[in-house]
Amino acid sequence: MQYNNLGRSGLKVSQLSYGAWVSFGNQLDVKEAKSLLQCCRDQGVNFFDNAEVYANGRAEEIMGQAIRELGWKRSDLVISTKIFWGGAGPNDKGLSRKHIIEGTKASLKRLDMDYVDLIYCHRPDSSTPIEETVRAMNYVIDKGYAFYWGTSEWSSQQITEAWSVAHRLDLIGPVVEQPEYNLLSRHKVESEYLPLYSNYGIGLTTWSPLASGVLTGKYNKGTIPPDSRFALDNYKNLASRSLVDDVLKKVNGLKPIADELGVTLPQLAIAWCAANPNVSSVITGATKEYQVEENMKAISVIPMLTAPVMEKIEAIVQSKPKRPEAYR
Repeated sequence: MQYNNLGRSGLKVSQLSYGAWVSFGNQLDVKEAKSLLQCCRDQGVNFFDNAEVYANGRAEEIMGQAIRELGWKRSDLVISTKIFWGGAGPNDKGLSRKHIIEGTKASLKRLDMDYVDLIYCHRPDSSTPIEETVRAMNYVIDKGYAFYWGTSEWSSQQITEAWSVAHRLDLIGPVVEQPEYNLLSRHKVESEYLPLYSNYGIGLTTWSPLASGVLTGKYNKGTIPPDSRFALDNYKNLASRSLVDDVLKKVNGLKPIADELGVTLPQLAIAWCAANPNVSSVITGATKEYQVEENMKAISVIPMLTAPVMEKIEAIVQSKPKRPEAYR
């Protein structure tokens, strides 16, 4: 496993990481979580991602209990959580100072940890001034509840504004953004965020490298396997939007490239994300140990992605965003 600096920070994160979204609390309980997390550690993973909203907080409880029972040394781990959707009350969501601080404390209680290494603003909050959010995140860091803070699915403009506030007030700005990034979703990472990498040293921990499983090829026969994500009630709308003929045709077109390299489609898709030098870590998901082991083999696929191979992939997916004139 390779360990990359999280953007310009000194924090080292495994090139591939594991996220609790969907799986913990929805498909897996503590016993299964322990075996999956141990499998990740055996593969060199040190970075584990969570959020207050995952399974309504149950995902944090499961991760915390599993890590406690496994007896791992806390300093060997990088644990992250995300704050935005904390409950039904008017102050239980968003990025107000009140919810950031109360939500962080609640997350730490569920995780049964004194701190998380990294805390994200899970979405932008148009009803809260960015200055209030930046100040609150710095309070969280000053109190030792988290060591670094970042954003998830913010726009380049919003991240720039957060950094402008941080510079003006001599505070810590966001060191990382967590966007969706895969062969079918590329605009933010490859176009919109370009000035952020050099201007602020923003790192990326990207999610959904397999486009919610679409890039595994398991949906290509037009059926949804009963144990898959799209079989869950919460994801049926996403399935109807994702499983369109044009997308499935592209996935079918990638299969011969993977076969030629002697790798699986998921390994090709994950390696492609990790090969982007602006990506600090690719967050993977899995519900079974063999899936973790297969996903982690993507590390050895990265050197195979030569320029000619990347051109072949591009010819199939044709999803490369146009770079803005100013960044060429």
